Parts: sequence; C-alpha cells; structure tokens
Amino acid sequence: MRSQYRGRVDNRQAIGSWISGPRAAAEDMGVEFGYRGQRLGLPEEGPGSLARPGRRFAALFIDWALCMLVAYGLLSDGRANATSNWALAVFAVLSVLTVGTVGFTPGKRILGLRVVAEDGGRLSLPRVVLRTVALVVIIPAVIWDRDGRGLHDRMARAVQVRI
Repeated sequence: MRSQYRGRVDNRQAIGSWISGPRAAAEDMGVEFGYRGQRLGLPEEGPGSLARPGRRFAALFIDWALCMLVAYGLLSDGRANATSNWALAVFAVLSVLTVGTVGFTPGKRILGLRVVAEDGGRLSLPRVVLRTVALVVIIPAVIWDRDGRGLHDRMARAVQVRI
C-alpha cells in the first residue's frame, strides 16, 4: 500500500516539473541561472536592465496599432483586407527607420524601452535590417533564450533594455 502512494507522489512531481517548465525543474535540482540579463552584464533592476516580456508585447501592440492606422488611412483605400498587408510593410519601415536612428519605436519610447547592441552601443543599419526582417517573419520573435531575448534579437546581437 505504501509503495503505491510513493508512486503517486513521484508522478505529481514529474507532472509538476513538466507544467512549470524546464527552467523551474532545473532550479529545483540546484542549477543556478542568476537573474535575466546577468550573462550580458546588465543590471538586475532599473535603467539598463533587460526589458520584461509584458512591456515588450505592449510596445509591439502600440506600434502595430499605429501601423494599422497609417495603413488604413493612407494606403489601403478603405479596404479592410488590404490594411493588414500594408500595416506589415509600414511596421517594417517604421522599425528600420526608428530603431536604426534613435534606438526605439514609438511604442518602445512610450513604455520606456530601447534597443541597443550587446556591447551597449547603437545597432548598425545591417543589424537593424536583419532584426526587422526576422521580427516580421514572427517565428524568431517567439523563440526565446533563458535571458528572455527573442531569436531576432540574438541574431542581430541586440538587447531591449529599460531606459
């Protein structure tokens, strides 16, 4: 009877580790990851720290909404089905121009975020274009590393930090 109970506890632990994810399971086994951005030499909190996913998604939402307004008002001739295609093109141009010159899009600026190179400087134009193309494809943006950076940022050797 007792061995059956032990099996249930082991199953719960296995299921719990699966639900919480590999990072939590590794931390339960004693692996030290440190805070997000530590490997990049960024502070844990405050200006210069790694931007949190919630702020990044909100900034993306603001930028997308602005691009939809521009696409609907100026480029799509009032046709709703053409608006999203034009919005993607406007988003790509907006991202290249603003991140390439000032380091942030309007949504990132509103939420206090900036895109910088891993060494802290500005991104070069080819790296901004690479980052934007990967972001427009979407798949690289939803694949994250343990610091919370998307694959598009890793490819361009960029970091989104708090201002």
